[in-house]
Amino acid sequence: MAASPHTLSSRLLTGWVGGCVWYLQRRAMQESPHTFVHLFRNVNKQWITFQHLSFLRRMYVTQLNRSLNQQVKRKPEPVASPFLEKTSLGQAKAEICEMRPLPPPSLPLSRKPNEKELLELESASIIEGSLDAGKEMKDEKHWKEMKLQLDDLPGILARLSKIKLTALVVSTTSAGFALAPGPFDWPCFLLTSLGTGLASCAANSINQFFEVPFDSNMNRTKNRPLVRGQISPLLAVTFATCCAVPGVALLTWGVNPLTGALGVFNIFLYTCCYTPLKRISIANTWVGAVVGAVPPVMGWTAATGSLDAGAFLLGGILYSWQFPHFNALSWGLREDYSRGGYCMMSVTHPALCRRVALRHCLALIGLATAAPVLQVTTWTFPVISLPINLYISYLGFRFYTDADRKSSRKLFFCSLWHLPLLLLLMLTCKRPPAAGGAGGEPRT
Repeated sequence: MAASPHTLSSRLLTGWVGGCVWYLQRRAMQESPHTFVHLFRNVNKQWITFQHLSFLRRMYVTQLNRSLNQQVKRKPEPVASPFLEKTSLGQAKAEICEMRPLPPPSLPLSRKPNEKELLELESASIIEGSLDAGKEMKDEKHWKEMKLQLDDLPGILARLSKIKLTALVVSTTSAGFALAPGPFDWPCFLLTSLGTGLASCAANSINQFFEVPFDSNMNRTKNRPLVRGQISPLLAVTFATCCAVPGVALLTWGVNPLTGALGVFNIFLYTCCYTPLKRISIANTWVGAVVGAVPPVMGWTAATGSLDAGAFLLGGILYSWQFPHFNALSWGLREDYSRGGYCMMSVTHPALCRRVALRHCLALIGLATAAPVLQVTTWTFPVISLPINLYISYLGFRFYTDADRKSSRKLFFCSLWHLPLLLLLMLTCKRPPAAGGAGGEPRT
């Protein structure tokens, strides 16, 4: 009987090593003959190397111990499972509800816990930590009602009433009162300022009440009290009513009925005409300019009790000043106004926006010249106010030609100091009472 190539190759080795190899080959051939026949056919009468011996040893161990498997120690999971971070809150809550925390097993103190018990304790702690993390996420994302603190109420009401705009309205009213002919009546001046301020607070509060859905879409107005929910709409309306009623009462019975009527008209014009018109037509800019022109007229009527040419002159100055001021401001906020759904000249008619701003910058020069003609100021006023009027007209021209944010920003910041300086120059050049031919009787 011829010897197989496997037997011949094994006999080449002598001694104890050869016997071991021969024994391993016999056992392996008995378990899986087809595998080894295929293997040694590839060898094709070559000498057995160290790699062959290693392979034979591994095969032998595997065949004899089929139940032996490599066990990998479980890697502990982090406390904050990434599952909760990558899934949505609803899915995470559904998965967490399916997990039931395992009660920690009671271990006797006399023996040490083995590895299996430690793994169970670790898994229980991980599940409890996941549940706690889910509860914290739910609490953070849950809608919470903001509680109003009494210490924060004055600041909130100040922002609701647009306190800076109200201060500008009161200052222009005071300028109109001071420029009116006749003696300066301090009690009347204080009642006029207080009544106008309360009326302005009421109008601004109602304006914010109506524009909450639109202000929430604008970066400029998204932090207003009503938008953030710092106060309720009912409180805002109550505050506006508490300002409007005493404000109009002070202007009507404390000053004169004409001034009170102008106050009521301005509140109506601002809240019921200008506010809804902002989302309908660009005519809102002209209506808003009329609203800003009424306060100095109210100051004049409070001092004189009548509507004279000087009152319309002051109203005309405030009317024209608002176009370069607001058009330059709205130019830098075009994206905001468009996102909020407001119909502004800077968004729908940009060329008209720049042209109107330049036109009214030049109109300020003509109105300053008309002041001594109407015997409101002396002829010194148009001369000393010419440089600042020319400067704002130059910036208006740059805004008209360049049509960029830089020019609009310069025009806007110039308008902030131009108006108070122009009114101050008018006060310094006011015509003395003896020389003034116009002007009614002051209120007594």
